[in-house]
Amino acid sequence: MFYWRSSTHTDAPGGPGAVELRFTGRSAGRGTGPYAGLNLGGHVGDDAGDVEDNRRALAVELGLPRDRVVFMNQVHGTDVVEVDGPWVGEPPAVDAVVTRAPDLAVAVLVADCVPVLLHDATAGVLGAVHSGRPGMLAGIVGHAVTAMRDLGAHSITATVGPSVCGRCYEVPEEMARAAAATTPAAAARSWAGTPAIDVAAGVVEQLAEAGVGVRWVAGCTREEPDLYSYRRDGRTGRFAGVALRRSVTA
Repeated sequence: MFYWRSSTHTDAPGGPGAVELRFTGRSAGRGTGPYAGLNLGGHVGDDAGDVEDNRRALAVELGLPRDRVVFMNQVHGTDVVEVDGPWVGEPPAVDAVVTRAPDLAVAVLVADCVPVLLHDATAGVLGAVHSGRPGMLAGIVGHAVTAMRDLGAHSITATVGPSVCGRCYEVPEEMARAAAATTPAAAARSWAGTPAIDVAAGVVEQLAEAGVGVRWVAGCTREEPDLYSYRRDGRTGRFAGVALRRSVTA
C-alpha cells in the first residue's frame, strides 16, 4: 500500500513518542477506472463508498480508528489550523494542519502538488501541508512552520513527498517568470525546453530559508504510474502524505 515510509524516534526520557511519516501509492485499493487503486480524494468524482473504504483501509494500516485519520478541505490558500482530535462536522477549508495530539494522523492529498510533512519529534509537534503553485507563491509552508513554532517546535524537519517535477510542469512564460521572481529555485525548463515551474524546488528553498531541515523523497507524479497525476491523466485520484506520532508505551 505504501509508496515510501520512514520513522523518526526520540530517545529523550519521557519523550513524546515515535513519529511516522508515510506516503501512499495506488497499488492497492477499491478505486476503478481513472481512480484505480487507493484513491483517497473525496472531491474528484470517485464513488464515495470506495473512497471511504480506502480511507478505512489506510486507518487499519496505521492501526488507528478511522476518525483519527484527518483530512483537510484543501483550497490552495494559506490558512493553517491546529487539530487535537477528529473533526466535528466537515473538515475546514485549509491547506495546512498542525497538531500536538498523539495517535492522530494528519494527512495531505495530492496528485501533482507538493505534500510536505513537518515534525519536531522532541517537541511532539507535527504538521501536514498542501503546496501547489498558488500555495508556494503565497508561502503556505512558512505559515505552517510558524504555527508549529507557536506550539513549541524548535527543531523542525520537513519531508517533501513526490510531486510533478519541473521538467513536466510546462506553464506560460509570464507564469514562470512570476514564480521565479517570488522563489528563484522554482525556475525551470520543461523536457521541450519551454518555460516551466519546479514547485517542489521552490518549496524546499522556502523551507531552508525558514531554518527547516529537509528530506526530499524522489519521484515525479507525471512520470511514475504508481502515483496519481492530474497533469498526466486529468481525471484521477489523490494519494496522501501522512504524519503520525505514537503514544509512549510502557
